[in-house]
Amino acid sequence: MHSTQQGITQTNSYNYLLFLPQNYEEQQSHPMILFLHGAGEKGDNLNWVKRHGVARIVEEQLDFPFVVASPQCPQREHWDVYRLNVLLDEVIHNYRVDLQRIYLTGLSMGGYGTWHLAISQPQRFAAIAPICGGGDSKQAYKIKHLPIWVFHGARDRVVAINESEEMVRALEAIGSNIKFTIYPEAEHDSWTQTYSNPALYEWFLQHRNTN
Repeated sequence: MHSTQQGITQTNSYNYLLFLPQNYEEQQSHPMILFLHGAGEKGDNLNWVKRHGVARIVEEQLDFPFVVASPQCPQREHWDVYRLNVLLDEVIHNYRVDLQRIYLTGLSMGGYGTWHLAISQPQRFAAIAPICGGGDSKQAYKIKHLPIWVFHGARDRVVAINESEEMVRALEAIGSNIKFTIYPEAEHDSWTQTYSNPALYEWFLQHRNTN
């Protein structure tokens, strides 16, 4: 199968998959999604990143309207906030990214990465969507004003739903306008139905970063 994504290696950060929209050349800038995979896709083969999430969606939806960067985390590592920042800088420098419309999402280990990166760099993103992850609720105030949509399966036995609930409660307590979707029948895989739902991408595009 001809891949719609190119593998970018020799970066100063992570190797990553890059997807460019069909109308990329026609416009000055495009919305961007930074997608963080889960622990099962760690390694040194970028094709593994296409198993789930946005990196899989763009293989099937060639008219996807975002620039998508999907880095790969090496084995025995976790997502590193500093290296993700370097990666984001590289993508912004090299491609036509709309700085007001950069969105962050990830699943499981990438859900944790989404929370951590947003808390460390809240000014970079227009909206975030962490899926079946968790974060440091004591730091939640740093992303109080960020549009956030959280997803989790009620029967998740890998990452307990209270990981998401704790973040949502902390944010609600300080007035955050956070959305929380619980799939009552889902186990750990709460990402397939999330990423195949056009409502997520429509929601992203409703938000702009005015920093």
